[in-house]
Amino acid sequence: MRKYFNFEAAGTSYRREILGGITTFFAMAYIIIVNPAILANGGIPRDASITATIIAALIGTLMMALYARRPFAIAPYMGENAFIAFTVCLGMGYSWEKALGAVFIGGSIFVIITALKIRSWIANAIPMSLKRSFAVGIGFFIMFIGLNETGLIRLGIAGAPVKIGEIGSAGPLLAIFCILLICILMIKKIPAALLIGMLLTTVLAYIAGVSDFPDRIISLPPSLAPILFKLNIAGALTLDFISVAVVLFILDFVDTMGTLIGVSARAGLLDENYNLPEIEKPMMADAIATVAGALVGTSTTGTYIESSAGIEMGARTGFASLVTASMFFLCLFFAPVLGSVPPAAYGAALVVVGFLMLAPMKEIRFDDYSELFPAVATIALMSFTYNIGFGMTAGFVLYPLFKVFAGKTHELNAGMWVMFVIAILLFVFYPYEKI
Repeated sequence: MRKYFNFEAAGTSYRREILGGITTFFAMAYIIIVNPAILANGGIPRDASITATIIAALIGTLMMALYARRPFAIAPYMGENAFIAFTVCLGMGYSWEKALGAVFIGGSIFVIITALKIRSWIANAIPMSLKRSFAVGIGFFIMFIGLNETGLIRLGIAGAPVKIGEIGSAGPLLAIFCILLICILMIKKIPAALLIGMLLTTVLAYIAGVSDFPDRIISLPPSLAPILFKLNIAGALTLDFISVAVVLFILDFVDTMGTLIGVSARAGLLDENYNLPEIEKPMMADAIATVAGALVGTSTTGTYIESSAGIEMGARTGFASLVTASMFFLCLFFAPVLGSVPPAAYGAALVVVGFLMLAPMKEIRFDDYSELFPAVATIALMSFTYNIGFGMTAGFVLYPLFKVFAGKTHELNAGMWVMFVIAILLFVFYPYEKI
């Protein structure tokens, strides 16, 4: 096992990989509850969706572990699930079956273009400053997710869209405790700081009544019958649905690419050109997971930014992903226990991980505005639109544009022009009026 995952070259150990895999799982375990809750708004039965979410995450993360051998976990994407439920189904009136048909088609195309190494060619063509901005943008984004999940910030009113949460209440107070505890443990260089903070906060949440102790330990997974193979592929190919299919495809395309580069940067897996060696392997894992997810009845899947939490614990190989996949498998039968980790615990961990992902900002060229402006726009829009894909596509539009006006067209390659066109298509086809 050590040889297969190349522990020696990665400078890792079973202990680090196991702790990293468990930490990644707990940082993203909320998806088991949140994804079905969101998709239920689009008509997908919630109980069956719980099982579908776990199976999609299990298949994708196993592929990432055994084929790509990277310390990244895969699960249904936040953002894409909300787009399907609230925009496509509720706003535009389409059925969830057609939406899943579009997800399946997009995933199938990803499999083909990944096998042809088109996706890796484009990823390697992205300039250094944008790649660094992806890592920083994901850091701010994951921090924002954590602050929101813990209740430390909340929705405000028109003119002040976000505001401070009720920090005098038990949940936010526990989150503050967890953030401070993790930070102090990391300053003291205590191993497993993230996991210790999450577990201790979970126990305190039970005692304080913030989170209910599960009423049962073991449960059988809900039946998949209501959603299994119910996708409508033919319906997704109709002319009236083309804008939805294009948007879903582009969002998944750019989300996965940005996330892979961002978390790989934190793990130190990028080469001297800021490229991820053999990037087509993790891309193939997420493509197959997307196809499988659509078949079992859930939305677009991809690499999770919460993998950064496990990376901070030392995860460097696919063995950590194997551990995370094992945890998802256990969730099929132990969901009541594993799903009881409160937002105060996993959200706080995400906030700290967000802190740690901001380091590449110092390497962005502030003296070259044609590099700086696209990078900053990418970072800002990743968080402010609450969507990784929109931030990245803004960067793909602005980078070539500013290079042209700066008289530096020679710095642009064919791959960047491809991404410029793809980004323009997203902004053209996105159904803004239905949001």
